[in-house]
Amino acid sequence: MTATATEPEKSPTTDTTVMRALRRLRVPQTQRNRELGLLVFALIVIAAAVALVELGTSGTLNPQIFVYAGIPAALAITLHVVLRFQARDADPFVLPIATLLTGLGIAEIYRIDIANEQQGWDAFSAKQLAWAAIATAGALAVVLLLRNYRVLFRYTYIFGFVGIGLLMLPFVPGLGTNQNANVWVSVGGLFTFQPGELAKIALAIFFAGYLVRTRESLTSVGTRFLGMTWPRARELGPLLVLWLISLGIIVLQRDLGTGLLIFGMFVAMLYVATGKTSWVLIGVVLVATGAFFASRVLPYVGARFNNWLDAFNPELMDNSSFQLVQGIFGLAQGGLIGTGLGRGRPYLTPVAESDYIFPSLGEELGLIGVFAILALYMVFASRGIRIGVAGQDDFGKLLAVGLSFTIALQVFIMVGGVTRLIPLTGLTTPFLAAGGSSLIANWLIVAVLLRISDAVRSRPRVVIG
Repeated sequence: MTATATEPEKSPTTDTTVMRALRRLRVPQTQRNRELGLLVFALIVIAAAVALVELGTSGTLNPQIFVYAGIPAALAITLHVVLRFQARDADPFVLPIATLLTGLGIAEIYRIDIANEQQGWDAFSAKQLAWAAIATAGALAVVLLLRNYRVLFRYTYIFGFVGIGLLMLPFVPGLGTNQNANVWVSVGGLFTFQPGELAKIALAIFFAGYLVRTRESLTSVGTRFLGMTWPRARELGPLLVLWLISLGIIVLQRDLGTGLLIFGMFVAMLYVATGKTSWVLIGVVLVATGAFFASRVLPYVGARFNNWLDAFNPELMDNSSFQLVQGIFGLAQGGLIGTGLGRGRPYLTPVAESDYIFPSLGEELGLIGVFAILALYMVFASRGIRIGVAGQDDFGKLLAVGLSFTIALQVFIMVGGVTRLIPLTGLTTPFLAAGGSSLIANWLIVAVLLRISDAVRSRPRVVIG
């Protein structure tokens, strides 16, 4: 009797596992193609925006548009190519959105420079292009050097000290500048920098590492009081310290925005770490209490509240609330579809290229354009939070959510300020506003999110063979 060789029987479970593995192996190429398509679309929109600025202001196309449209394109494509080799599974939406927002900001700043007859290196748009190149180089360095973002967890407390040190730099003799808020430092008299922008990244890393270490104690250990479990002083202390630091920033630096941003970021990460809504309520109460007393004790904060509550008072319109009212008039002038790029008068508002870049775009792009920009921010923040939620380690989850929430909160604070929803603060609109420190910090956040998303997506991949 001759034995016949039979083919081994394949179980449905084995077939399913193989098919899933093959699909995962095909994801990176499809994902990168999707990112490339979105990136090309973003670059087309940027080129069209710069061209419309030229046509709207002069009626002709200046060869300079190739500089303002070509440099962002070269920077974004370079980063995309690096991602294809170094982080193939990185989120495909983060880079195109950051590129589009940066390009739209450069186009609007260029439009304001034309109106103010700013040329050469004196033009804010030229400086913004240079800062964009530096910011992209920083993002490239993070993508190339930070192969494993979990290494940041080892230096939790070091990043905490670095963050506090950066916030205190403006008080170092010889570094601080005499501006409205003591948040700037001058480096050799060549350029000024806002260290608080980098401090928010360092503090986000510290918060994520600290909460990973103390999460169990914050949720289960403590004293029962008023219907909730209050943690021990050793765990509750940092929350109160951060609140006091936020108030200290307002008092010493006259910077309401940075204090609110840092405290809001910590409360959001605390909520994600513990899942307790009570922490959010406590955070809101502390912010409201601090803002109330600051408005009564500090003249600078009190003036901000007066401008917010009574902006159209004739006595204030010609003085302290002039900028706020001009921005609101510009938004109203834009209407639904806007005046068109290069056809409005955003330059009538003081510092329209930085603090009031959002009303400047609102005047020329209208309500539809404003909603589109806010939708880009919403997608950016949601992708960052999605990256965090999909992560398998607590540190990466908290870091991604914290950085994404920081961008979203900063947008809310700035847009709410220029539209009189909340008192105006001294923050910048992420990616859009003129300013090197803000642009560098935001692109570093982009790089960290890309690294975390690559690790999250590549970890479950099954290798066959």
